Amino acid sequence: MTDLIKKDIIELLKTIWSSDEIKFSDSERSNGLRNEILRNLIALSMSDDERANMLGLSVGCRIRESAKIISPSNLVCGEYVWIGENVMLDASGGLQIGSHTTIAVGALIWTHESALANLELDNSIGNPWIVRKSTKIGTGCYIGGPSSIYPGVTIGDKVIVLPMSVVTEDVPSNVMVGGSPAKIISEIDDDWLSRYKLQNGFV
Repeated sequence: MTDLIKKDIIELLKTIWSSDEIKFSDSERSNGLRNEILRNLIALSMSDDERANMLGLSVGCRIRESAKIISPSNLVCGEYVWIGENVMLDASGGLQIGSHTTIAVGALIWTHESALANLELDNSIGNPWIVRKSTKIGTGCYIGGPSSIYPGVTIGDKVIVLPMSVVTEDVPSNVMVGGSPAKIISEIDDDWLSRYKLQNGFV
């Protein structure tokens, strides 16, 4: 790109910025959201471990670009967690993720829902119909994307959630689940793990 083109782009940005069409609201909500938006923009230029460090995640965590955390102050995250691109982590109702867990590309994990606001015809900011429930994901889990985990669900340790699953109920430890709604497909025991390693060339 030539210097002349760069200069033209800078001038265009100045013109757009000074336009009367761009207006900002000086409300507490807008200013809070603006801080989050600006942090996300800066985070696009970071590596996945730098991004995790900026967000205050634990040792060894990595978070890819375009992942979003709603209410990050309500997220309790273990060590060595990997969060993929376009993941949505909603921690507004409280979210716990155990160590050595992967949240794969495009997964959606929810701790709130707002269907009542729509049914009551009151979808305004600050409406009283938001339901928040704490969601927990255990240690050593793999959440395949683009799966969706519903608010209030607890997933045990060493669980595989197959891609494109919708998890609406609690999941015990050491199982594989899949489908919509997700159901237990198999237990993950020593025999299962040995077969899986063999099938994938680790034995």
